[in-house]
Amino acid sequence: MTAAWTEAVRLTASDGAKISGLLREPAGGAGTVVSIMHPREDVAHHPLVPLLLDLGVAVWTQTTRSPNNDVRLLHEQALLDVAAGQSFLEDRDFEARVALGHSGGATLFAFYQEQAALRAEERLSDAPDGTLVDLAGARMPLLDGAVFLAPHPGQGALLQRVIDPSVTDESDPWSTEPSLDPFDPANGFRPAPEPTRYAPEFVARYRAAQAARVRRIDELAASAIADTERHRASDGVEARRRALRPTIMTIFRTDADLRSVDLSLDPNRRPYGSLFGRRPDLGNFGFAGFGRITTPAAWMSTWSATTTRADFVRNAASVTAPSLLVELTGDQACFPADAREMYGALPATDKKHVRVPGTHFGGPLTPGGPTGSELSAQHIGRWLRERFPVAD
Repeated sequence: MTAAWTEAVRLTASDGAKISGLLREPAGGAGTVVSIMHPREDVAHHPLVPLLLDLGVAVWTQTTRSPNNDVRLLHEQALLDVAAGQSFLEDRDFEARVALGHSGGATLFAFYQEQAALRAEERLSDAPDGTLVDLAGARMPLLDGAVFLAPHPGQGALLQRVIDPSVTDESDPWSTEPSLDPFDPANGFRPAPEPTRYAPEFVARYRAAQAARVRRIDELAASAIADTERHRASDGVEARRRALRPTIMTIFRTDADLRSVDLSLDPNRRPYGSLFGRRPDLGNFGFAGFGRITTPAAWMSTWSATTTRADFVRNAASVTAPSLLVELTGDQACFPADAREMYGALPATDKKHVRVPGTHFGGPLTPGGPTGSELSAQHIGRWLRERFPVAD
């Protein structure tokens, strides 16, 4: 393992929010720094960190202002956090700065590059709920390259694919429309290890109903925001209290992607089950799942496919820097059709798409086999050496 030094950094975003990061650099120095970041997760100990250091590059890992917390995640504010980190790295005079977005970090970096490429006055000035976000006043250095590892299409698009549309009442986790129940044998489900096969007609109906449920939650979020604004515009202590009172939304049953149990849908080498476990027919009713507890503002900015601006395919249209997309062939969140669409959306003249055996979080496909992280690092290393200063 390469000897390296680590610097703990505390940064202030342009709107005053505090964020933290770790800069690790090989003992002999490095000309290129690779940034790893995710909108929701603390990536300080991402498995690629030591592998990248062994390649002779520096590694920057940082949080957003609300790590491990979906409740108040506004992607527009997270862009200010990315900007603070990239400004810090630009001031350190690295010859090249390369983003590495894993999973949801891919869309975060694509969204950042979309906004950074615009003139200041063209950038977003608010989040979908109306929260002011001054991207125009932020220093947003453009990146020299981008690696997208196991990218999913964005939290909103992902949630729409995993949300259970058979829920009929957002206040009742047990409410169910049987004709849309993904785990009802009448609709094609079979418990593992039996193979599940859903009829094309059911799949089409299910996906339309998923979009309809998202729109239904959109209406609840919009109503709550309008109620808050009404109280904010009123006089008196009681009105002010009501304006400050948070609305916490519980989104039931968000582990119900048909592809988790029907492996014939957009097939790859993924194992049976979802990112949250091998029994989504049980886990769907538990705590695990995307966007389970959130606020109306965070729902609109991050989790709603209808209103979020963090959408990889749309954001990627502005990513002109050299780009590498690494698809993991056992992925349960980025499927082959997703990878093809996302790669096709990248306009960079220098771009590459590689497929690597591994699971979404970089695990091995076979017991004792090489991990997806190890195999990905090999491809990333070759790609970096061909384009950026990398120590021998």
